[in-house]
Amino acid sequence: MNEQNNTSNHVAHRVIASLNREQVDFLDRIGKDAQFSSGVKLSRNQILSAMVNVLKRLNLTGEGIATIEQFEQRIVDAVRREGGSGRRRPDTASPGDPGLTRRPT
Repeated sequence: MNEQNNTSNHVAHRVIASLNREQVDFLDRIGKDAQFSSGVKLSRNQILSAMVNVLKRLNLTGEGIATIEQFEQRIVDAVRREGGSGRRRPDTASPGDPGLTRRPT
């Protein structure tokens, strides 16, 4: 089943992901935080899509990765290099993408 992705002209493809309860609760908490602070709830799909887009922007690859722990550490290292703290700073806000924008370089 294909759905049209609202952020681009590409056809979105369904991906089934197995997450544990803690991971699902985390995604739900992010969605609820957005809803209570901005009035717009982010779906799990939107959050996961944003995460993939960030990983693409960090130019991450799976080259040389043998374990998920290695990949997690590579992600953390890349985010730290980019100066990300996980929280939006006031100077990074943009009307179309609050909280998901990159700091100007």
